[in-house]
Amino acid sequence: MTDPLIVADRGWIRDAIGQLRREANRSADTHLLRLDLPQFPGIPFYFKDEAAHPTGSLKHRLARSLFLYALCNGRLRERQTVVDASSGSTAISEAWFARMLGLPFIAVMPASTAPRKIADVQALGGRCDLVDDPPDVHARAAWHASNGACHLDQFGLAERATDWRGNNNIAESILRQMAMEPMPEPTWIVCGAGTGGTSATIGRYLRYQGLATRLCVAEPTGGAFAQGWRTRDVAAVATRATVIEGIGRPRVEPGFLFDVVEDVVEVDDERSIACAWWLERWLGRRYGGSSGTNLAACLHLASRMKMRGEHGSIVSLLCDRGERYAQTLFDPAWLRARELAPESLQETLPPVPC
Repeated sequence: MTDPLIVADRGWIRDAIGQLRREANRSADTHLLRLDLPQFPGIPFYFKDEAAHPTGSLKHRLARSLFLYALCNGRLRERQTVVDASSGSTAISEAWFARMLGLPFIAVMPASTAPRKIADVQALGGRCDLVDDPPDVHARAAWHASNGACHLDQFGLAERATDWRGNNNIAESILRQMAMEPMPEPTWIVCGAGTGGTSATIGRYLRYQGLATRLCVAEPTGGAFAQGWRTRDVAAVATRATVIEGIGRPRVEPGFLFDVVEDVVEVDDERSIACAWWLERWLGRRYGGSSGTNLAACLHLASRMKMRGEHGSIVSLLCDRGERYAQTLFDPAWLRARELAPESLQETLPPVPC
């Protein structure tokens, strides 16, 4: 005889998945912005504006995928608390989806997380469990899971929760939008590595489609991805801390796939911030530090291409809204307290195009 509780639970799961599908159907794709710099003739730049998602970052896609993965694997039940470890953007997106499904949400975050991100999670009904030592977020999230919460586990599950063969993943979206451009097959796609989910998805999809496009990870100097990629060492750790939130992980995460990445460009924090300021002058709106890291890596790759006489397009991501960093990366007093002077690098960047 069928257990009526199981039947009821399956009914709720079906309804929850239906809500996630309808939300995805309502969401238009994000814009792909083109930038032509006179210093790099024959090398157009494209930036996919993932900050345009309802929750303000590329993690909107990941959060939806993580909820679907938990639901379809029978790990998430009606009224169950949801928990994840996050420095902010993923937590904001997860809080948004948890509210949509009527579920309590806990974000385990480093205490050093930008205050605006903490406030955004709380505004969506989430609770922030702040830990002093950033590496401790994983153990704290596991503790919540041991007490009955469903751990979405972005760091452990990001690269498998996203369907890299298609289903509107970010790589498929980029290449569809590039289809009518003069150089539709990019020479490079550039992204950061937080969970590793985005780089894994893009790298796999490029191979699946048989494309020659190469993948570059833009990494804060000394980050664990850069250290591990050189030697394929899964035990590698960061050699330098970073103020760029979301990337530059202190350890190699389970979702880091080194073998789908052709190059890693390390970027100092000051240059990442200077590039984020440059993006504001170009676009008239702010983006976070990881977007600046991506831009710096794109300029590095373009310089190499120019030296070799190569032409081709470079595509990257604008990862999240810069308003979340008003009290950190865009605050002169905060920067001075950390002896960061990104203004000193402004003259090393290309003039903002008219």
